[in-house]
Amino acid sequence: MLILIKKLIISQVSMFFLTFYMSSMALAGGPMPLSLKGVPVPEVPGLLDGPDPIIVDKKKAIVLGKALFWDMNVGSDGVACATCHFHAGADRRIKNQLSPIGRNSDMPEEFSLRKDGSLRGPNATLTKDDFPFFDTDNPTNRQDVTYNSDDVVSSAGTFGGVFRDTHVLGGMTDTCAHSVDEVFHVSAKGTRRVEPRNAPTVINAVFNFRNFWDGRANNIFNGSSEWGDRDPGAGVWVKYADGTFSKERLRLINSSLASQSLAAAVNSVEMTCQNRTLADMGRKLLFRLPLEHQHVHWNDSVLGNYASSTEGQLKKGLKMPYYILIMQAFNPKYWSYYTRGPFGSPPLSSAKNSLPYLQAEANFGMFFALALQLYQSTLVSDDSPFDRSARDENGVPIELSESAQRGLEVMQNAHCTFCHLGANLTTSAVVTNSMLHEIDHDAFGHEDSNERISVNGIVTRLNAEAGAMFGDIGFSATGVTPVENDPGLGGFDPFGNPLSFSDQYMQLLAGNEEWIVDPFIRDVRACDMDNPLASAKDDPDVFQFTNTDGIQPQAQDTVDCFNPDGIFIPTVEAARAELEKPDRQRFLSGANGSFKVPTLRNVELTGPYMHNGGMATLEQVIEFYARSGNFDMDAKEPFKIFSQPAITGAQQIEDVLNFLKSLTDERVRYRRAPFDHPELIMSHGHVGDNYAIQAENPISSVLAADEVLVIPAVGAEGSSEPLQPFEFYLEE
Repeated sequence: MLILIKKLIISQVSMFFLTFYMSSMALAGGPMPLSLKGVPVPEVPGLLDGPDPIIVDKKKAIVLGKALFWDMNVGSDGVACATCHFHAGADRRIKNQLSPIGRNSDMPEEFSLRKDGSLRGPNATLTKDDFPFFDTDNPTNRQDVTYNSDDVVSSAGTFGGVFRDTHVLGGMTDTCAHSVDEVFHVSAKGTRRVEPRNAPTVINAVFNFRNFWDGRANNIFNGSSEWGDRDPGAGVWVKYADGTFSKERLRLINSSLASQSLAAAVNSVEMTCQNRTLADMGRKLLFRLPLEHQHVHWNDSVLGNYASSTEGQLKKGLKMPYYILIMQAFNPKYWSYYTRGPFGSPPLSSAKNSLPYLQAEANFGMFFALALQLYQSTLVSDDSPFDRSARDENGVPIELSESAQRGLEVMQNAHCTFCHLGANLTTSAVVTNSMLHEIDHDAFGHEDSNERISVNGIVTRLNAEAGAMFGDIGFSATGVTPVENDPGLGGFDPFGNPLSFSDQYMQLLAGNEEWIVDPFIRDVRACDMDNPLASAKDDPDVFQFTNTDGIQPQAQDTVDCFNPDGIFIPTVEAARAELEKPDRQRFLSGANGSFKVPTLRNVELTGPYMHNGGMATLEQVIEFYARSGNFDMDAKEPFKIFSQPAITGAQQIEDVLNFLKSLTDERVRYRRAPFDHPELIMSHGHVGDNYAIQAENPISSVLAADEVLVIPAVGAEGSSEPLQPFEFYLEE
């Protein structure tokens, strides 16, 4: 499967691109980051190509996707996808943006006090003094801790409630049974609930092999959930030429963004009332005009030709309803069965339960997710000063400021580019990095040097705090929060399967086939790991399998191995015996506390930082790494990440900041195409503060009235008002 993906993406690369990257070589320290110009978006076979593609008009699908991404009708109470991703693809709101604990946390759902001992909690307004959430007397040393909060800065979503009905036409709010939330309330008024993880940017997210901080948005899109092949009930309804129909499995690779879209669309914290289905969302939107409550710029780079606006006069919405765009964009076999009945009905709690779904409603999740994926695939920021710079014979950008060039060298020497590498500056761009490595073996470090890293495959072996551990490529444990506050990649799906590829790989070696729920696991080559799993030597080794345990060559080929000596794996019997040991050292998982490595592109604008949003500035991030993280954990990598000289000198910090700022694409900063957008109106906290609510919401008397933040519509030419870093918006 992985080999197929790599071949597909390599086939898209032009000869110019090949020539350009053959000259990109790494110097001392970590690998040299690469330009994103010319790098193709990973291809999705069967989506747009072949004899019977799913999407028959890509342009219309992108129109549909952009409309759906920004439309406040998508959520149950005015929440759009863009509500959490409107500012350089991230969220810079500062009021009612706190969750008391992380995702899947074992800790009590209690908000922390502020540093001065005052209340924080729901509807609080964040200030500069609130950050960082882990503070010490000396920011480069974590011995003398002065403040530690397990709160999370994230994104306010819905009020929650239990879904009752939606409306085909009319207002944007679904009918839901509301009550005062047990956690998110001020006095007797419910406030909007807040996600337990910080919202990362969607710009360049198309390069991620998996999405979400814990990777649960599967690379394979199944048409009806985020879980790929893991979901046994997934599928879409297909009409055949003879007029019959059935539900079929769907398997689209390189479609993690589509998987992610469906997860958010049914999440009762992010976007909807509890129990609302994707088909209910289809019923609500199908016959509506897109963006009917929002202004659309007449010169919008995607929506302009379809907008009701005329030059100089902003109007709301597009001219054609969603169902027309779906009919134009998607293969008719997914929407052209017009008889109701076979595709299910709304829940019994709905007054419209007697009206079954149409095929187009039942398949709306697929339309929604794939259209969003195609739109987000256009959000590629590859025109930063770093991308535009000429490079010398070693691939070093030579047109940045002297300070920024020094900053790049500092980051390499500090091993920052071991994780923030490649063209998207993250190991999570698995397919793209593997392709670039195949084009130029020196792109990620000279092969005769120890200062290099494996980017082939999805599983590696790390030198971690607890010993040699398996790790998922693209994920890292840095000790931002304790494992008990958020296990990250160490979590499980609803079917009881581990999110981690590494955990599955160990079971594969032991012959436990029933554990393998992601097909990529079978492609893992031991010889592509940073550290060998087995060695053909006679002496026993507590950290490696040897001849004394029983070893065998890997089943896959050995062409272009990262580590030619690492071609051996344990026999099934040896692996099974190791798994059964209570004190095993050779089969350790580094999943617990690991999170997806984010891109550094536009990082100047995408705060707050880390999965818990606990850092407001890039300076605080640098201090975090200088003190070797906040907490110790088994999967931390002291030799790769925290063994380097700390970035502490004032000049070094300034240089690194200037390099990071060279990764900002001015089109993003000024919202020029393709980063222009319709108007967005969103909740920015509630009328009142974290002590008292001053007005009730028209949705329900038990809910707090929203304060509103309006982001005006911007056309292709962008805005004269630049986006600012997160700290700019914080109160003093």
